[in-house]
Amino acid sequence: MDARELIQRYEAGEIQFGGINLSGINLLGADLIGIDLKQADLHSGSLIFSYLSRAKLTKANLMDCKLSGANLNQASMTGVNLHNADLHGASLQEADLRSADITLANLMDANLIGADLRGTDLSGANLTGACLRGANLREERRIYSATLTGAILHRVDLEGANLKGAALPKVDLSGANLRNVNFRDADLSEANLSDADLSNAFLSDAFLPGANLAGAKLCGTKLERTVLSNADLTGANLQEASLPDSKLDKAQLSQANLGWVRLNRCDLSRADLRNANLTEAELIEAYCARTNLMGANLTRANLLRAELSTANLTWVEWEGATMPDGKVHR
Repeated sequence: MDARELIQRYEAGEIQFGGINLSGINLLGADLIGIDLKQADLHSGSLIFSYLSRAKLTKANLMDCKLSGANLNQASMTGVNLHNADLHGASLQEADLRSADITLANLMDANLIGADLRGTDLSGANLTGACLRGANLREERRIYSATLTGAILHRVDLEGANLKGAALPKVDLSGANLRNVNFRDADLSEANLSDADLSNAFLSDAFLPGANLAGAKLCGTKLERTVLSNADLTGANLQEASLPDSKLDKAQLSQANLGWVRLNRCDLSRADLRNANLTEAELIEAYCARTNLMGANLTRANLLRAELSTANLTWVEWEGATMPDGKVHR
């Protein structure tokens, strides 16, 4: 079937085209709203600027397809194959993409607001500038969570997205809008989150060893029991963040803003906190073995029962701080 016959039959009222071979078809700008293309083969086809909103594309083969500028809002695309597809500027708002293969696809500037991406494989995909506000990328069982290993998400807008349990090792989220995102139990090991806005995000129980968070904004962020070993938080703003029981051993926190932060029972051994602002921070029972606190501001901080015996405390500002023995420094 060629493009002309398909469009004629669609315009005549036929919408069921499931399972047919349409490989290489050219449907540039075609209006196919609500069409049923379940399990159809459209690989290497051209659907640039086509209208496929509410289309049924379950398990369809769209590998290597050109879909830039296409409208796929609210489309049913569970299990679809979009490997290496070009979706630059496409709109997939509220599309159902569960368990889809979107590996190596180009999603630059794509609209994925409210899309269901649970179990989706986005490994190696380019999502630079894409908008994923309110998207769902999690599943109760980690094995079905979204995979974005090596994905490029530079400056992506993920505000309010659900990425609980998502696999994001080495992902590039630099400069991204991640406000209010749920990253609970996610794997962000060695991820690039430099200059990202993670204000009020949920990172409890997340795994971020070796992650780059230099200059990141983490105001009010929940980081309970989070692993940040060897992470780079140089110059990061963590004001009023919550990090009790987290691992920050060997982390770089020089010049970071940790004012009013909760660091109770944290492992800060060998961490670099030179010139960090810890005004009114809570460090109750914190472990600071060989921690470098040179020039840090601990004004009115609470260090009750903290381990500081081997820490570098040169030029620390202690005014009003509660010391490990319970005495207030004058």
